[in-house]
Amino acid sequence: MAAPATATILSDEEKAVFAELRNEHEKHRSVMIKMDRYYEGVQRLEHIGLAVPPELRRFETVVNLPRIAVDEVERRLDVKSLMLPDDQIANEDLRVGWEYNDLDAQAPQAHKEAMIFGRSFVTVGSNEEDPDQPLMTVESPRHMSVKIDNRRRQMTAALRQYIDPERKTDSATLYLPNTTIWLTRDNGSRWNVTDRDDHNIGRVPVVMFLNRQRTGSWFGTSEMHDVLPLTDAIARSLTNLQIAAETHSVPQKYVLGMTKGDFVDKNGDPIPVWESYFSGIWAHANKDAKVGQFSPSDLKNFHDTVNHYMALAAAITGLPVRYMGQQTVNPAAEGAIRADEARLVKNTERKQVSFGASWGWSMSLRERFRTGEFPRNGRIRLEWYDAGTPTMAQRSDSIQKLSGGTPILSREGAWDELGWSEARKARERQYFLAQESDPYFQRIQEKEELNDPSILRDPVQEPDHA
Repeated sequence: MAAPATATILSDEEKAVFAELRNEHEKHRSVMIKMDRYYEGVQRLEHIGLAVPPELRRFETVVNLPRIAVDEVERRLDVKSLMLPDDQIANEDLRVGWEYNDLDAQAPQAHKEAMIFGRSFVTVGSNEEDPDQPLMTVESPRHMSVKIDNRRRQMTAALRQYIDPERKTDSATLYLPNTTIWLTRDNGSRWNVTDRDDHNIGRVPVVMFLNRQRTGSWFGTSEMHDVLPLTDAIARSLTNLQIAAETHSVPQKYVLGMTKGDFVDKNGDPIPVWESYFSGIWAHANKDAKVGQFSPSDLKNFHDTVNHYMALAAAITGLPVRYMGQQTVNPAAEGAIRADEARLVKNTERKQVSFGASWGWSMSLRERFRTGEFPRNGRIRLEWYDAGTPTMAQRSDSIQKLSGGTPILSREGAWDELGWSEARKARERQYFLAQESDPYFQRIQEKEELNDPSILRDPVQEPDHA
């Protein structure tokens, strides 16, 4: 539980760490803003090197490839169960803690932020209202900065900056190995300590999620990185296509030998411009005038260019080309779907390993806050749902053929193969218990046993029809 603050200002050592982390955050702030704009699809064409006049601003068109590259992978990252290091079955206490912190909803945010910016964070802390349920919160790198000891490969400090919704002031949380400090800034520039939690766990209560980590790097790589140039190129092509569609795809008319005075109605009043454009110039009394039209432009070159860029994006990201609008029908069979999504599935499985390790350490920190000790023999283990498109019929048929048609799964094993959560399996067990005690079902079972032709009767009891 958080103890009352013993000082209203930071110590000299804490001030040095605080200033270093603030400078580190400012150093990468522009990159974070850029990635956020690309993911939201709100980058402007001047930001990608194309000067668009104000009168043509309405033709700007951006295809959000970055969002596709992130979301299609994130949708397949669903946590199934959590287990203690020495166990082979899901742990009920861990599931309760997961649900208490609403991590079914927050976990996708952690995965998404890591894939957008290259990294994200989960913070763990004491819960004054319920000490048995430590608080776990997903944090974006837009608000977090960390300090890493490269020799020990360990986090030594972390800082979260935010606006306090109640005080409407700049606020921050400084995470140190044995202390978590909450601060607010006064009307000047001084930061004051408002609360302090001396948890003494010996490590920073923050876990980092890294996407596509490189050796020696603690920033990760955005999942969108490879498609940003193609996003820019497609935006340019589509903007040019929009302008060309307005100016060259519609046949342009011309009139020779006529003056403005010829565009009048039978009463001698001038004909409005658009009326003369669509109708008036086709019927006139000037025998010397000539009316014609220019040949319209074929915009197929724009279509082919955009389709080529989209195919390149599919090749780079490993997504099926049909995800990029390059195919009008889905693969005909389940096996074809699996083959089509092989790279996407393998990419997702790699992230399950990486993100799973981070979630394991996050849950281990929770256990440390809850019980006072880290789990024995390492971090918590996670099971994930299958990253591939479900093809249960094909897999079941193959298993049955390989086993000669004999059952190979128990009831609980079949539930695992179906991907049921622990909550669903627990509910189903209650249904079975209720069914076993229901006399109606007992009578049905007895009747089935009597009518089962496979039951061999004693030949002595059989009537003699000789």
